[in-house]
Amino acid sequence: MSNLRKTADALEKAMNAVFTFCGFLAVAFVLVITAFLVISGVPAIGEIGIWDFLFGRVWASTAAEPRYGILPFILTSVYGTAGAIVIGVPVGLMCAVYLAKMSGGKSAGIVRTAVDLLSGIPSVVYGLLGMIIIVPLVREIFNLPDGANLFSAIIVLAVMILPSVISVSETAIKAVPKEYEEASLALGATKTETVFKVIVPAAKSGILTAVVLGIGRAIGEAMAVMMVSGNVANMPSLFQSVRFLTTAVASEMSYSSGLQRQALFSIALVLFVFILIINLILNLVVKRGGKNE
Repeated sequence: MSNLRKTADALEKAMNAVFTFCGFLAVAFVLVITAFLVISGVPAIGEIGIWDFLFGRVWASTAAEPRYGILPFILTSVYGTAGAIVIGVPVGLMCAVYLAKMSGGKSAGIVRTAVDLLSGIPSVVYGLLGMIIIVPLVREIFNLPDGANLFSAIIVLAVMILPSVISVSETAIKAVPKEYEEASLALGATKTETVFKVIVPAAKSGILTAVVLGIGRAIGEAMAVMMVSGNVANMPSLFQSVRFLTTAVASEMSYSSGLQRQALFSIALVLFVFILIINLILNLVVKRGGKNE
């Protein structure tokens, strides 16, 4: 019996060591990526000038006198992500409410299967469908010479963030204690009032987490938006071809060299910092919301 106990203790210590190693390995990956981006991106920012780089309105990396202003890329990424969140989060939240509280067994299974399929579709397929369906539709509806623009990219991004928003929001709504719903109904509230005045506010931390995941997916997408946005370095306008931070790196990295290549690493560093700041802010909001519940 003593030998079995010693073996169990040794196995427990070994597993704890494995878990600890895996945890620190994840931290190490983040540190290595951060160090790589800083080392690769900072020199170009220093050579170009941080003001000219971040607030310059012209990106002409292959011109005789190259200019490396990324303000159009920054604003396009911000507007595109904000538009996708404005459209995608309400739709995703309503779908999550339907799955968690309103649907029957068979219909919920059908919708949930469709959501799972959406999450498994590759980005390039979203972009291809956007080129074939959304871009021509936007061109016809708004009578535009070209439907590849910021609006088309927003629509594609809104669809792409739906699986994350729906799944996380549904889990958060289902985690609300049943007593909340029963007490609200007992006081005379309707099913809809109970959902939107009791259950959804109680699940706000999980819903905010879904928003964080949606923002991360939208701001980090490259292939799909490259195929539907026109990929032109213009200042952002809803019905004009634009280029995102991600697509700026993806579209030029294959033939870049010298300062141009370093500037692309600098764009990646700016994107990394943006995502880091957004996650920190929203995580603080989630934690504060959890403490106030």
